[in-house]
Amino acid sequence: MPPFEPSVATPGEETEESDPVALEVDGSAVQLEWAPDGERLALSVAPRPLIDDRYMEQKVRIVSAADGSTLAELNNEGKLGALAWSPDGKHVAMISAADPNDPQQGRLLVGSATEGGALRDLMPDLEAHVSSIVWQDEDTVMFVADTGVEATLGDVTLTGESEVIYASNGSDGRPIPRSLSLAEDGRSVAFGAESAAHPREVFVMGHDEDRPRRLTDSNPWLADVALAKQEVLSVEARDGLRFEGILIHPLDGSASAPLILIVHGGPESHVVNGWVSSYSRPGQLAAAKGYAVFYPNYRGSTGRGVAFSKLGQGDAAGAEFDDLVDAVDHLVAIGVADRERVGITGGSYGGYATAWCSTYYTERFRAGVMFVGISNKVSKGLTTEIPKEDVAVHTLFDPWTKWQFSLERSPVYHAEKSRTALLIAHGQADTRVHPAQSLQLYRALKLIGETPVRYIRYPGEPHGNRRAASRDDYTRRMMRWFDHFLLTDSRELPDWELPLPEGAEDEDEEEEEGDDE
Repeated sequence: MPPFEPSVATPGEETEESDPVALEVDGSAVQLEWAPDGERLALSVAPRPLIDDRYMEQKVRIVSAADGSTLAELNNEGKLGALAWSPDGKHVAMISAADPNDPQQGRLLVGSATEGGALRDLMPDLEAHVSSIVWQDEDTVMFVADTGVEATLGDVTLTGESEVIYASNGSDGRPIPRSLSLAEDGRSVAFGAESAAHPREVFVMGHDEDRPRRLTDSNPWLADVALAKQEVLSVEARDGLRFEGILIHPLDGSASAPLILIVHGGPESHVVNGWVSSYSRPGQLAAAKGYAVFYPNYRGSTGRGVAFSKLGQGDAAGAEFDDLVDAVDHLVAIGVADRERVGITGGSYGGYATAWCSTYYTERFRAGVMFVGISNKVSKGLTTEIPKEDVAVHTLFDPWTKWQFSLERSPVYHAEKSRTALLIAHGQADTRVHPAQSLQLYRALKLIGETPVRYIRYPGEPHGNRRAASRDDYTRRMMRWFDHFLLTDSRELPDWELPLPEGAEDEDEEEEEGDDE
């Protein structure tokens, strides 16, 4: 039996006592995976326990489980994702960046667990991003990769021979795989998957099947809900570049509808043609109220390979945000959207896009909702918890070397132009994008006094709301803002207080009567 064979015990069961062994590691351990022999660990280590170091400087070592001594070191660069041992313990696979300037880990690399050193990209020509891996046998790695708005379940051998097992673009209702787990006998695979009709559920597929079987139904109430039509839309930018996005039509099927553009953050992120609605991305909710909703995978998004994800580097708010305006123009041209009733929202880098489009491109957007966003590129780079990541994969320069450029790519620099009604929301505990980013733009717009603006601060919330009450509050404030400024001609601020949900007053009265008794 290996020296560190894991054991399972039930509460109250007597077990053999053993003392934990502390392994001395030079640096800050981030993740580990046991070798099949139980004698080694694949360990990723950052220099310090800082978010920035975890993002950019994790290195993979093979260490002894007995004393923590380093047996081999693998030469991974940049961002790092999951690690996985081959069944024979000879290799370690990982999801890694291609280089230190790669915005997102998404390459499937393999290295020797005994010799360490160089890593091989098993699919160097893959214009996609790998998101999940598991070894099928000692020579084959199974993976999930996003290619644009679709996803593929496939496998690849150590010699680079790959095969597609299952693929879905969501157009026929086939679920889009997001995560991966292989049965012990290797004959079945389970994965989390989603579609336009449901959030993530568990599916299983045998080796002789061509379509997965659904095992869970976490949201049965959706069966009674009418959902709006969702489809993939291709857009040609002004410079000829083509990019895709997800369009949700108004539930009532109306043409020339008010439009909400929902911009993802990162920008090293992307949307697939699955379930795209959440508390901060009101896709189906907005469609049910008569809006068209579009999620653009603008240049700099992931899912289309390393080169595409680098297209916006060093050019913040340049062509990447021009793509957003080009998407609006296309939606107007094909009769989906009303040019005079366009709104925009997004969080983090999507909040930056919202702020930019509400100032620099203000004539194109009637209302915006900026969430945990950036307004000042100069101060953002010097207050974020990830300054090294910001330089390495976004700006490509230190803030103090291009002050004027950074200032001119800041929404606050263009605040005097703004006529877009802007709702700004931020968590007070945000260390990724300091809440002062929101305060600066709010203060500028308030002092200028030419457009409706409101600032919401969420106590205790970090980079994105975590508490259910904060999420509910944000969703309702966002939708009320769009309803107020896109569905009416008002330029006055809506009431500060949110109205109680329908039926809430009756419930309160019943509780009070019960207390009196």
